[in-house]
Amino acid sequence: MNLNIITHLLLFYSLSQQILELFEACQQQVSDLKKKELCRTLLQREIQLLFPQSRLFLVGSSLNGFGTRSSDGDLCLVVKEEPCFFQVNQKTEARHILTLVHKHFCTRLSGYIERPQLIRAKVPIVKFRDKVNCVEFDLNVNNIVGIRNTFLLRTYAYLENRVRPLVLVIKKWASHHEINDASRGTLSSYSLVLMVLHYLQTLPEPILPSLQKTYPESFSPAIQLQLVHQAPCNIPPYLSKNESNLGDLLLGFLKYYATEFDWDSQMISVHEAKAIPRPDGIEWRNKYICIEEPFDGKNTARAVHEKQKFDMIKDQFLKSWQRLQNKRDLNSILPLRAAILKR
Repeated sequence: MNLNIITHLLLFYSLSQQILELFEACQQQVSDLKKKELCRTLLQREIQLLFPQSRLFLVGSSLNGFGTRSSDGDLCLVVKEEPCFFQVNQKTEARHILTLVHKHFCTRLSGYIERPQLIRAKVPIVKFRDKVNCVEFDLNVNNIVGIRNTFLLRTYAYLENRVRPLVLVIKKWASHHEINDASRGTLSSYSLVLMVLHYLQTLPEPILPSLQKTYPESFSPAIQLQLVHQAPCNIPPYLSKNESNLGDLLLGFLKYYATEFDWDSQMISVHEAKAIPRPDGIEWRNKYICIEEPFDGKNTARAVHEKQKFDMIKDQFLKSWQRLQNKRDLNSILPLRAAILKR
């Protein structure tokens, strides 16, 4: 075998090992999830004193397979039976419901949770900390799409062995370079996950399919909420002919968004498993980044509304791709010691 080819393979093997070791060190443990589930169970029991028909769901990275040991817990309170849950107005009714929940937490649960705070944002939440397990939580009302996409992403996460390590290293990389914070006008973790899934779907030999198109009955928006958790159990592993290692895939991901994806005219669609032309609706017009939410079709990257932030994101993709291509060392774009310490 040619010496250059051997060297190339060894370098990418080393890079893949770095990614895998970072994943092993930082992935959420079963014990971490159990702590969050214990808190959810206790809080659901308490909230049902206020709203007897309600249910509390653990959502987001804690449950979708892409969490780390330091991931906060996201909770969604569903107070109305289907299909009535669609009628909750976030500006009025949701805020009223969360005001009652916040008061209940302050008066009855001061020994168990601390710092309960009602955030009156566009989508209001109650933030608090579980004293016993030292976990931060955000609780919203009737964000039904969040429940559905949690289990869609969980299915993708466990569909193919390379998905979770790749997503974790990319989230760590984005956080290190300060492009992973929707509250500051950059990309949310959810948007980043969709970007990774889209990339894996669009390779010449795809590593992932569109689950919603391949198994429409399992991911229908009409499925009752109490049944959505069954979908990941019913989908078999995806057997891809693509044998790229994690090092190849990380470099390819950075290159794709640095040099190949057309930000001006294309939209990222995991539902369609391809880049599609931007629609001409108000949701998409004059937006810097367009990423389609797989269930409700909204733009998950609408927080990126400043050209300066958009340019910073693109610049980081390009610089990191060039640096990693030259060094073949994860430390060149993400200091591993610091990443592992943050967990």
